[in-house]
Amino acid sequence: MQFRDLQAQYQHLKADIDQGIADVLDSSAFILGAKVTELEDALKEYVGVKHCVACANGTDALQLVLMAWGIGPGDAVFTADFTYIASAGTASILGATPVMVDIDPKTFTIDPAVLEWQIKRVLREGKLTPRVIVPVDLFGLPAEYPEIERIARKYGLRVLEDGAQGFGGNIGGKRVCSFGDAATTSFFPAKPLGCYGDGGAIFTDDDALAAMLRSLRTQGGSTTDKYDNRITGMNSRLDALQAAILLPKLRAFIQEELEAVNSTAAAYTHCLQSLVETPFVPDGYLSSWAQYTIVAKDEAQRDRLRAALKDAGVPTMVYYPRGLHQQTVYQGLDLPDAWYPNTIRATQTVLNLPMHPYMQDKDIALICETIRAALRP
Repeated sequence: MQFRDLQAQYQHLKADIDQGIADVLDSSAFILGAKVTELEDALKEYVGVKHCVACANGTDALQLVLMAWGIGPGDAVFTADFTYIASAGTASILGATPVMVDIDPKTFTIDPAVLEWQIKRVLREGKLTPRVIVPVDLFGLPAEYPEIERIARKYGLRVLEDGAQGFGGNIGGKRVCSFGDAATTSFFPAKPLGCYGDGGAIFTDDDALAAMLRSLRTQGGSTTDKYDNRITGMNSRLDALQAAILLPKLRAFIQEELEAVNSTAAAYTHCLQSLVETPFVPDGYLSSWAQYTIVAKDEAQRDRLRAALKDAGVPTMVYYPRGLHQQTVYQGLDLPDAWYPNTIRATQTVLNLPMHPYMQDKDIALICETIRAALRP
């Protein structure tokens, strides 16, 4: 059994993916170009924004936006504590200071009440200037954007949505990557929409920001003369092969895969909800199920479940074993554990089960029965 079965997906889409790759090889146009533009157009239409700017990966996508906004030393960038390091590390690379915020224990996304408390704390201390909030859509579920955006307006902050795990989700029909002042996603292979290497994209309705991002991703080159570098940028271009792979994957994602993962999640929840804590999806929210995450009673029970599943041939993961404030690189920020009780509990109790659009009923049944048996007295 695969944790995320990319081979099953490839076999299902093989003809279209192979043809797309062959078209790029025949054209010999490998970096940016027509296929990338076609992908950008399809993505922005699906998300419902004016601009999509493709780039080399999801981390670069975050960094490019922060660069375009002039984020640097003395600035505070607020993000969730329970996530992958890129959400904070991109601020660090630019000399800004990430401020980690504890999560809601039910959704695992940034807690708006704690976010406002952290903003007030930073303002009160007077050492940093609050500039940007980077909410993270986790495990497929969008963050609480209506409240986050209200807080951002109140304190004059920008919002940069990290939609790497949330692509395809929505709140009241408004899709992930259309929230805030700009949004990013990742096409890492295991993401809801993944390529066969690295890739990323940025979404915005801001014309000037989009133009700046297109320059920044090509070393700050001018749109009229690529050898006239007017600003300092990055080499962060999506290659055409990845775009050719993503185009049929995007069609399948829209037409069948998003519905399939929601059906799989419903099947999991039906058989597990009386055994463990199953994922919470607020009313009006749709998850794209980057992960199906259960919560054990404690770390010992999680370890017992994970061992039983391993014995049954079922792969599992723990996203994430530590909060960002616990990372060695951030020990100097003086962020005490007492500020992050929900993150710490999550690191000790979450367990991620296999989840993808091609899950078979027999595999779901095996996983559920293995968990049931492991929990028997």
